[in-house]
Amino acid sequence: MSSDETSFELFRYDPSLAAAVTFITLFLLITIVHAYQMLRTRTWFFIPFFMGGCCQWIGYIGRAVSSTESPDWTLPPYIIQTILPLVAPALYAASIYMVLGRIILVTDGERYSIINKRFLTKIFVASDIVSFLLQGGGGGIMASATAEALDMGRNIIIGGLVVQVVIFSFFAITAAIFHWRMRSRPTVLAFNFKWELHLYVLYGASLLIMVRSIFRLIEYIEGNDGYLISHEIFLYIFDSALMFACMVLLAWYHPSEINALLK
Repeated sequence: MSSDETSFELFRYDPSLAAAVTFITLFLLITIVHAYQMLRTRTWFFIPFFMGGCCQWIGYIGRAVSSTESPDWTLPPYIIQTILPLVAPALYAASIYMVLGRIILVTDGERYSIINKRFLTKIFVASDIVSFLLQGGGGGIMASATAEALDMGRNIIIGGLVVQVVIFSFFAITAAIFHWRMRSRPTVLAFNFKWELHLYVLYGASLLIMVRSIFRLIEYIEGNDGYLISHEIFLYIFDSALMFACMVLLAWYHPSEINALLK
């Protein structure tokens, strides 16, 4: 489908049904695992992470539907497969930010944080909400497929991705400084659990999301006729696979231990 006013096309290839079904299955299974872990351990601050998983498998259902419509694609499944996987990492990030705040609380390491504990989670989550709204809003605007809406929506999405990259960079710096200070002079409570392991898990998850966000940023900067968006394989390598790996990592090293120590 294309617009007479622009060179915009919903897809510049025929989406793969097999790839879409594969990631529907993978994201659905890992989301079920997270739902079980969250309910069993009452780790309610992981609700955004769980919601991000739901966005993924629902989004790939939209992509699977689009793959059956080639080449006469319709807007509803395209919008679903565009917006939901786009905003899912922002939901992951909200829970990841809260994990760091809880690690600091459990280790009594506020003095080692460059941000006061009262504001640390609020600052990161608030910034994450801004990123989420910008990406979701931009995707919604682009869905109308008019020349003006395409430019406006793309620029808004780029702004949301820039916010995400910047805030993740600041988050990584904050976590690294806390890590270095705590390791140099550990508190008594720091010996109660493997706080370093949980920090390494956060670094790994953050790196996966960062790489994905940079990929998406370049993709949108290139535009609808860019090289990345014109080749489906890049989406699955630098978005789908990385975000699935992020969910697996945080399922394997679930922060329920931290939650238990706060009770």
